[in-house]
Amino acid sequence: MSQDCRPARPRVLVVTGMSGAGRSTALKSLEDMGYDAVDNLPLSLLPSLINAQAGRAPLAVGVDVRSRDFGAPALAEALDRLAGDEIDLKVIFLDCADELLERRYTETRRPHPLALERPVADGIRLERQRIWPLRGRADLVIDSSALTPSDLRRMLRGHFALDAEPGIAIFVTSFAYRHGLPRDADLVFDVRFLRNPHYVDELRPRDGRDPDVGAYIEQDANFHRFFDRLCSWVEDVLPCYEREGRTYLTIAIGCTGGRHRSVFSAERLAAWLRRKARRVALAHRDIDRASETAAGLARTPAQPVRDIA
Repeated sequence: MSQDCRPARPRVLVVTGMSGAGRSTALKSLEDMGYDAVDNLPLSLLPSLINAQAGRAPLAVGVDVRSRDFGAPALAEALDRLAGDEIDLKVIFLDCADELLERRYTETRRPHPLALERPVADGIRLERQRIWPLRGRADLVIDSSALTPSDLRRMLRGHFALDAEPGIAIFVTSFAYRHGLPRDADLVFDVRFLRNPHYVDELRPRDGRDPDVGAYIEQDANFHRFFDRLCSWVEDVLPCYEREGRTYLTIAIGCTGGRHRSVFSAERLAAWLRRKARRVALAHRDIDRASETAAGLARTPAQPVRDIA
């Protein structure tokens, strides 16, 4: 049988990581995408399930410290035995900052599976010690500390959608440096060197999607030199990512407030990528936060992934 005629290998996603980091949300998202989802499967049954799944729908399996007979070395060994030419096996590791995990358990009043009668923080530390070797074995690590459920679904769809078109999918986002780097960014570009519309009274309330704001930024000769070189560089490296098997890439562009320069630059980059027939999604992470800050209002942050299953 020629290579082109070979049947597609069955896809299996193993979803693991820290308890409370979003595993249940991830499994539900994958199920909505068309995967058969199974959670807390005993490790001893994993090979039988995968073999029984051959020829059926792609499979997503949730495994963590609550799974019967769980052990990071045992799981890594099982994955190594299963991986090969017959199965398209990927491991997703969901992580989250310890202080956020502790807050989630405290707010929901759910006991940590390893804390027993000890403080939640002790259970989190013990779990991290036990599960940490799997992080290095993972094909994709997702830090859910600052992700909303929709952010997590977007990332999973970008990497593992069953109906994805050929080629790499690209997510372009603007952000404010004052609120930190996007944790899922693959490439980060800083445009704080450009002229800042914030210091023009009539432009300050608008954002980078406004034509007058864009015209003001474009008057800075540095913008054109930067943008032309950015597009040329991105055009050169995207085929390299595709040759390495990457299916999803996040490009983040930041300025001080995440409202003017980064928004305009992200809009322009996304439009250029679309003209190049690339699959592109666009978002502006901090534009609402910048708007409400400018108006002197307190902002209620988007609710992050809260997953205490």
